[in-house]
Amino acid sequence: MEEEKKGSTSGFWRWAIASVLFRLILVFFPKNLHLSSRPEVSTPLTSLRRLSEGYWLKQSSMSPYAGSMYHGSPLLLSILGPLTALRIEGQPEHLLCGLFFILADIVNAMLIRATGQCLQMAYSQRLKALDLVKLSAASGTIQSGNLAALVYLWNPFTIVACVGLSTSPVENLATILSLYGACTGLVPLAAFGWVIATHMSLYPAILIVPVILLLGYGPDAPPRKVFLQKEYKNGGQSNVQVIFSWRQLVHFVFWSIIWGTYVLVLCGISVKQYAGLQEMIRRTYGFILTVEDLSPNIGVLWYFFAEVFDFFRSFFFIVFHMNILFMILPLAIRLKHRPAFLAFVYIAITATFKSYPSVGDSALYFGLLALFANELADIKFSFFLFCGYIGVSLLSPVMHNLWIWRGTGNANFYFATGMAYACLQIILVVESVSAMLDHDRMLMKLVAARKHVDSKS
Repeated sequence: MEEEKKGSTSGFWRWAIASVLFRLILVFFPKNLHLSSRPEVSTPLTSLRRLSEGYWLKQSSMSPYAGSMYHGSPLLLSILGPLTALRIEGQPEHLLCGLFFILADIVNAMLIRATGQCLQMAYSQRLKALDLVKLSAASGTIQSGNLAALVYLWNPFTIVACVGLSTSPVENLATILSLYGACTGLVPLAAFGWVIATHMSLYPAILIVPVILLLGYGPDAPPRKVFLQKEYKNGGQSNVQVIFSWRQLVHFVFWSIIWGTYVLVLCGISVKQYAGLQEMIRRTYGFILTVEDLSPNIGVLWYFFAEVFDFFRSFFFIVFHMNILFMILPLAIRLKHRPAFLAFVYIAITATFKSYPSVGDSALYFGLLALFANELADIKFSFFLFCGYIGVSLLSPVMHNLWIWRGTGNANFYFATGMAYACLQIILVVESVSAMLDHDRMLMKLVAARKHVDSKS
């Protein structure tokens, strides 16, 4: 067993190093294969070209939000802006930014790996407490942490977002950092990641629910009913106590306030000489919520709001954004015993319905999905989803070329791929949740069967 673990670990590092070398080769290609101009990769919020424009405005003693180019965080502008201005003679443009994004991808993969190891260890302990030793041993056959990290590193969406100079890897880093801190019980780290992720792209704000559940109940576990059955079998005694830790919640709220205040102060200092925090909020969060930029992307909102009458725009703004909020409570109630999986579901839903989606969002939830490879082994339509994602990935640039450059198509061609992409994501969420609930029912049946056998003996 130990030799197998050592072999799998050495194999993991070989594949991880190979993924880094592959990224380095692509980064040194001229113009980065023109991926930075693809609407599937760069959005108005994640485009490095827009960020460099904002930094140029700032260096010219103008507001970085002047005009309609930059709509991101002023803190991100302070970090990546100087790298966009540096040039190395004889090397590709924005080489330093490309190396920075590669580093962010590596850190993301390591955090996903550590999170997977934490989840798998905790889940195996819970199964052993239920006397499901065989199932616990089977759950260790696939090291989900290593698998998830490699899925993230070798996912074409992740590679394209990194090489295409999208800021998605940095946004993903904040989200993964929050989940890692919550899984390991590091409250300040979880609060920091959540605050930064929310500050940069707003939508991760809903992750406060799974983060609190992770801190309160601990990592994913079988349903509470399973432990109640086990407790009844043992005459009222259980090896595992499922009790919410209010102390962790108070600590998280405290650190969130600390980090949130710190971020606001830094942003206020950064934009003080221009228009202040009010202008920053209007140009960032307001830009996200009102969908001001209707340039094509892999989502569906740009086409809808390009066609809808102005009289109905405010109504449909509320409808689309409330669509995400309405799913928070029902999913949290049903999946409260699996907060890490709940975080994956929330991220996949926001990737489907957010204003300016990109393939970097899909890269994140695919990496998190692989954390549950053992539980989702019986997921349905996996081959259909695999072929569907490949088909959309190939057709999307073709339809965009027919519409924009050749003029032999129209916006409906490209929008059709966006609709197919959204449908695939919805099917993935529905089937993964269904497979996870089926796995929970299977655990309940196994515990009930053991109880029946023990009562007879």
